[in-house]
Amino acid sequence: MKQQIERMRELSRKLAEASKAYYQEDREIMSNFEYDAMYDELQRLEQESGIVLAGSPTVTVGYEALDALPKERHEMPMLSLGKTKEPSELVSFAGDHKVLVSWKLDGLTVVLTYRDGALQKAVTRGNGEIGEVITNNARVFQNIPLHISYQGELILRGEAVITYSEFEKINEEIEDVDAKYKNPRNLCSGSVRQLNNEITAKRHVRFYAFALVKAEGVDFQNSRKCQFDWLEGQGFDVVEHALVTADEMEKTIGYFAEKIQHYDIPSDGLVVTYDDIAYGQSLGRTAKFPRDSIAFKWQDEIRETKLLKIEWSPSRTGLINPVAVFEPVELEGSTVSRASVHNLSIMKALKLGIGDKITVYKANMIIPQIAQNLTGSGRIEIPDTCPVCGGRTEIRMMNDVQTLYCTNEECSAKKMKSFTLFVSRDAMNIEGLSEATLEKFIARGFIHTYADIFHLSDFKDEIIEMDGFGEKSYANLMQSIEKARKTTLPRLIYSLGIPNIGVANAKLLCRHFEYDLKRLRDSSGEELAEIEGLGEVIAAAVTGYFSNKENSRNLDRLCEELEIEQPQPEENDQLFSGKTFVITGSVDHFANRNELKAFIEARGGKVTGSVSKKTDYLINNDTASMSSKNKKARELEIPILSEEEFLKLAGV
Repeated sequence: MKQQIERMRELSRKLAEASKAYYQEDREIMSNFEYDAMYDELQRLEQESGIVLAGSPTVTVGYEALDALPKERHEMPMLSLGKTKEPSELVSFAGDHKVLVSWKLDGLTVVLTYRDGALQKAVTRGNGEIGEVITNNARVFQNIPLHISYQGELILRGEAVITYSEFEKINEEIEDVDAKYKNPRNLCSGSVRQLNNEITAKRHVRFYAFALVKAEGVDFQNSRKCQFDWLEGQGFDVVEHALVTADEMEKTIGYFAEKIQHYDIPSDGLVVTYDDIAYGQSLGRTAKFPRDSIAFKWQDEIRETKLLKIEWSPSRTGLINPVAVFEPVELEGSTVSRASVHNLSIMKALKLGIGDKITVYKANMIIPQIAQNLTGSGRIEIPDTCPVCGGRTEIRMMNDVQTLYCTNEECSAKKMKSFTLFVSRDAMNIEGLSEATLEKFIARGFIHTYADIFHLSDFKDEIIEMDGFGEKSYANLMQSIEKARKTTLPRLIYSLGIPNIGVANAKLLCRHFEYDLKRLRDSSGEELAEIEGLGEVIAAAVTGYFSNKENSRNLDRLCEELEIEQPQPEENDQLFSGKTFVITGSVDHFANRNELKAFIEARGGKVTGSVSKKTDYLINNDTASMSSKNKKARELEIPILSEEEFLKLAGV
């Protein structure tokens, strides 16, 4: 028994770490196959021992909501589903009842609330009881009706997703390999939980309803199918579904299994629910699962093969990723011979060795992964030199994960990826400098630093004679370079390739420091860490970059070549001059309270954290609330404004 308990503790810890990495940090420390195997083992041990430890993943649900977005408690707790990979269990589940079989989509679960025919609120699943308010982002989903004909209170659940085709299109536009997204689910999660809904809108997020929670006064004839039909009549896209009996189950599963091969919407299985609402509700629930539904996960098609080698793929940040190359096998209708191993921790856990017998599968029938190592020789030598430049490598611990890095700052792989990012569309936007062209220019010694790009005219004669170039191509390139000299500070900061500083964080930094590059360069880690949305890891990356003497010299040289535009002041720049505001509660018209604060400060106003005699206005969408700030404002006869009232005051 003692060994069982120790194993249960170990499994709980590992599963919790994997869930936190996957759901909160959008990174992967173990494969889906390995996670499922551990989960099943833990569940089996709990059943055998009759013991369930506190914090066990079998009795906890979802991820913890992050602090970056307002939080709200769900009216009804959201449970996860019991699961099976056996079609026979679905047949048994159905029994003599009709059931709805529908896709189990792989995105981010969102709860929508409508009142008086208008979308009032959107909240993520969070931990099942408390989620994150993303109303502003939901308003820009591609297919959500903002107004419906039903005038009562409607609460429904659905999955926010990004299609594979849209995912590939977005990744194609990202020239920096390191910045590409790993899968549609991670991209969707990050898109839905953005602080700026302009980014969400560009990602083409779609919403598919899968459950109706509340709609008083509507007769659904005790049928889930009727609920789905009614939701479609209100303008919602509903998950594809079929009403079937036990006798039709295997045929229906076969239909969905065939369709998923070419289905554009990410799915990791099916959901089976009793159509009879009253019957399903009468079954009750366990601590974690409702008994009226069950999830079906695809039985992974697994093939045995032989590991031929590990390729080491360097990136612009110096990270060297291991990629497994194995004898080609047929999986889910296509031939595969490579799979990312993600990092050294996963590679060591698999005990990979050249010549080992391994099993491979496609996660969600799409992404090749190593399932198991049947040999476990562990005979992989981690290279002590970079495969590109020959520089020394070192193993680093990042978030408790072992990763391999090239330490040579002059590594051409680093330069290549860095320069590719620098000239990309969201950075300096220099057309004509493809990765292949940059590689040629770097090899010939034309480019050593970013500033050198603005002096390529020194090599005009040589460039014109190069393959693929001529007078016209050269002229177009020079025109693009000259155009890039006039830029903005956010573009410049993003173009530097500081780890974890994408377009959104670059804008966030510039706004915080009022577009003053010197203030940003001189800022401390403590000051940066206090900026909402950044944190200590990103703060350390920024201070580390600017404290590097070589980086500073190169940036100084680069700035000599550029004309950095200052943001245009608003027409009503000093509208709130001398006025003091306090903001409380969630916001709908702004991405978050920080954005509303920036809006006020850009117009000359001041925002403080507490209500006092010096406060002119309290902004709170719940104007009737009995919160301490509302009470204080009433005592001092300070106006309490909703966002709508505030925007009228601002003339918007």
